[in-house]
Amino acid sequence: MRKILVYAFLYPVLIAAVSVPWAAAEQESCDSLAKLALPNTKITLAQLVPAGSFVAPQTSPPRNPPNFKDVPAFCRVTAEIAPTTDSDIKIEVWMPAAGWNGRFRGEGNGGFAGVIGYLGMAAEVKLGYATGGTDTGHTTTDAVWALGHPEKVIDFGNRGVHEMTAKAKAIVTAYYGNKPHYSYFASCSDGGREALMEAQRFPEDYDGILAGAPANYWTHLLVNAMWDLRATTLDPASYIPAAKISAISAAVLAACDAADGLRDGLVNDPRQCHFDPGTMICAQEDSNSCLTAPQAAALKNIYAGPHDSAGRLLFPGYVPGGEEGGGGWPLWITGNAPGRSLIAFFSVGYFTNMVYEKADWDYKTFDIDQATKLADAKTADALNSTNPDLSPFMKRGGKLILYHGWSDAAISPLNSIDYYQSVESKMGEGIAHSFTRLYMAPGMQHCGGGPGPNVFGEYPGDPNNDPGHNIYVALEKWVEGGSAPSSIIATKYVDDGNRTKGVRMTRPLCPYPQIAWYKGSGDTNDAANFVCAMGKK
Repeated sequence: MRKILVYAFLYPVLIAAVSVPWAAAEQESCDSLAKLALPNTKITLAQLVPAGSFVAPQTSPPRNPPNFKDVPAFCRVTAEIAPTTDSDIKIEVWMPAAGWNGRFRGEGNGGFAGVIGYLGMAAEVKLGYATGGTDTGHTTTDAVWALGHPEKVIDFGNRGVHEMTAKAKAIVTAYYGNKPHYSYFASCSDGGREALMEAQRFPEDYDGILAGAPANYWTHLLVNAMWDLRATTLDPASYIPAAKISAISAAVLAACDAADGLRDGLVNDPRQCHFDPGTMICAQEDSNSCLTAPQAAALKNIYAGPHDSAGRLLFPGYVPGGEEGGGGWPLWITGNAPGRSLIAFFSVGYFTNMVYEKADWDYKTFDIDQATKLADAKTADALNSTNPDLSPFMKRGGKLILYHGWSDAAISPLNSIDYYQSVESKMGEGIAHSFTRLYMAPGMQHCGGGPGPNVFGEYPGDPNNDPGHNIYVALEKWVEGGSAPSSIIATKYVDDGNRTKGVRMTRPLCPYPQIAWYKGSGDTNDAANFVCAMGKK
């Protein structure tokens, strides 16, 4: 017993004796990165952050910086990159002080960027990844920074993420003495656009790329946003208030929910839904359960998508089935008042500051032919990642997985199908299938949420470490072991914000063009009772 007590007493002393020189060595190793010389780069901080002590800086707009109590010790490097005289690309690189898994993960952005994704970087460090993020060259989340700054538009469009990646990997190599064995990029929305930009223009940056709901056809996506804004606001009678969205959703489900043979509150393949807004026109007085004729016309235009004066479709319209919910049309399309939606924020910001470059530009003067031509001429090269030729990425062994929610109210899910099919057409279906996959998620809204199964993993362990349940783990297995993914099991929780309340349903996500079909027996909330098979295109 005395020996045990002596050992018990000495153990923390011995640990402390070992820990002090280890921590000092790590601090010295991290500090030394402040002297690292990289092209067009000024390192502004190199500091060992003790476990649980990191607090994110304030960003714009002001937010309460979250504490990261369970993040292990890491070496934090901040830097400013100036590839042009008008560039100020801020980046951060975080590297676990112990337990590095040999991988690097780039963190993407959303919207107009302007902030570094600290929450994502923290999640990555906790899992043993070295990681890097960037604000893409500006520090506000609107588009005012772009007015009169074409180089900053390029930084935002493609140069910022590439510069971050190249410099981050150099910093990681200097810190560990070894370059990353594998590098990955996983992000959604504008981050999905960034992901495809990396695959197309900088194929040497990443071995595996996960692109969710990509805003890759940026110029025409924002033409579509302006089309929808004008459809619902130019004539005040056309505005569809948020109070009517529930009725629209109910009418869509009544018309299309059972098209796959199963009434489950989801439109499994909205391309087969031929809902006519005209059926909702009020028979008598206006109410929240029906639409006026101008509202029905506006709704029809939103589903149809923008067409130029010659009748050519410029971007796919929204599909029926994604109207209701916290991430649905009241947030993105209708807003809580005319012109108070996210499509208004993004479209007006883009055309004002990047296309017309006039702070007082009036969206009511928008001409679809002229605006589309000017947007493409001025910004397509900087912002669009639509090139279907991924040969350089494929030849170096790169793997690409795309996913998109069928109920996305921000970016039409048909856009991802269009891009995937363009890759198949350019490279051949067999070759494209050898390194790319596309998964469409019924009932999922923009990058998550919605009435359908919407959790299928962006990090290992979410929801678990099985590639059959985790799309990111499936990507790693494909890159590192050559095991191509098949179906991915997605989960819908009773409460999306609190997973401890249990699971509502699971459903397989099938590699496109397959879709999930109910076998005809068994619990319809159990993925085991569904099979992936071809459906109607």
